[in-house]
Amino acid sequence: MNLPHMKLEELARKLGCRLEGDAQTDIRGIAGIEAAQAGDLTFVSNPRYRQAACTTRASAVLAAPDLTVEREPGLPPLALLRSEDPYLDFARAIPFFYAPPRYAPSIHPTAVIAASAKIGEGAHIGPYCFIDEGALIGRNAVLHSFVAIYRGARIGDDFFAHAHAVVREGCRIGDRVILQNGVVVGGDGFGFAKQRDARWYKILQAGITVIGDDVEIQANSCIDRATVGETRIGNGAKLDDLVLVGHGGAVGENTLLCGQVGLAGTTRIGNNCILAGQVGCSGHLTVGDGAMIGPQSGVPNDVPPGAFYSGSPVVEHRQWLKNAAAISRVPELAKTVRHLESEIAKLKAQAGT
Repeated sequence: MNLPHMKLEELARKLGCRLEGDAQTDIRGIAGIEAAQAGDLTFVSNPRYRQAACTTRASAVLAAPDLTVEREPGLPPLALLRSEDPYLDFARAIPFFYAPPRYAPSIHPTAVIAASAKIGEGAHIGPYCFIDEGALIGRNAVLHSFVAIYRGARIGDDFFAHAHAVVREGCRIGDRVILQNGVVVGGDGFGFAKQRDARWYKILQAGITVIGDDVEIQANSCIDRATVGETRIGNGAKLDDLVLVGHGGAVGENTLLCGQVGLAGTTRIGNNCILAGQVGCSGHLTVGDGAMIGPQSGVPNDVPPGAFYSGSPVVEHRQWLKNAAAISRVPELAKTVRHLESEIAKLKAQAGT
């Protein structure tokens, strides 16, 4: 099998990096800095890994322009590709050495496709997929296997749905959207009204979910349909595994929702936000553009644009650091208080005699 490889000078040219070292070095793969071997390219994006760059067995490393790398004696020479963003350039380099599987246009005989469904040219429809009446799918779609597209869904070009993804009735999806395994777009929102006899009355979820262009939703995440109107995910947003966006919510463009984020119904998240893992947001609130929220934070109220909040309930991040430092001293303070109470009790006893 012919493995991909590339001379370092060619790789530097394609990435737009300045080369320091042997231009004829042959690069055959990509690896993390500690696992890399001869012929590999690796990267350093955090100064804490500078020492690892000094000892790596990689042939070349992507590094910031000002990073000093002093090789330990006995190790082979290390070429440097000077980059303004080593992590991004590392990501850009991976496709030169790894080709993801390609799916030839075809429809598997076990797929069930309604007569009124329309599928663009170049589509790959895998085993046991189901496409319901009136569904519309654009060009070059890949439905891997066991994918269900409900009635009246509208999906753009270059759609990729991994096994067991579901797009429910009437939902709309833009171009170049990726749904990882088990994603559900447009499942019923969690809407119930309490009746006089204490039973719950299910509120019909009559709205839809709308997904913009260039969105990726990772495994087992759920974007609920609105009770009325739309639940919307903006262009370029990325949602990690096990994320829930409740009914009628909105996530802005290029916003990142990390693993296990949960947004209650009608939560509004702005553009270019980052919500770290396990952030939970109450309903009917707004997180402004560019805001960041730290991991395991609870958000009960609005967050202003550009803010960095942490904790539960959230406060400004610097204040949270102070609070956390103070909490770590509580046992010591409690011990001091007990000592003072004991001393006061002694003084009272002496005064009484």
